[in-house]
Amino acid sequence: VIEICNSWDDKRAKLDYQIDGMVVKVNNLEQRDVLGFTGRSPRWCISYKFAAEQAETKVESIDVQEGKGGTLTPVANLTPVLLAGTTVKRASLHNFDQVDLLDGREGDTVIIEKAGEIIPQVVEVKKEKRPKGAKPFEPPTKCPNCGGKVEKDKDGVFLRCINPHCLGQLKERIRYFAGRGQMDIEN
Repeated sequence: VIEICNSWDDKRAKLDYQIDGMVVKVNNLEQRDVLGFTGRSPRWCISYKFAAEQAETKVESIDVQEGKGGTLTPVANLTPVLLAGTTVKRASLHNFDQVDLLDGREGDTVIIEKAGEIIPQVVEVKKEKRPKGAKPFEPPTKCPNCGGKVEKDKDGVFLRCINPHCLGQLKERIRYFAGRGQMDIEN
């Protein structure tokens, strides 16, 4: 079964549609009855996920974006690269602790992949290709939208703007409110 799945990993690029894995099922109905179900899924069926496709590109700059709850997230602006069927220009750096862990800097050559085949993320920094003089990225000490105070979550990793009147947060709240899962406003 693993050999068949691995053979499709090599062939999947030739398909007219994208796949991120395969489903392995027991064909014998009597064996299915014996194996049964858990609370939510059959024990006679399992998914096999292919390793995420990766690409190498360069970090042109790092921006900080603000979410509806004030969470500040570092985002890498990349030299555009084709990855899993789309051109990727931006990738999440998740949080400022992750930037420190990766030691990511503007100008770095990085390896990116799509988490869950959807969200681009930086998974590795090629430090041997780092340009001379590249400076470590400093987390913001003020909100990039309102200039207000930022604080790190107690026992957490997120940096947040604590200004309840921040226009950056308001904009993201309105965007969220107008989304499909809430008001379902189109155009």
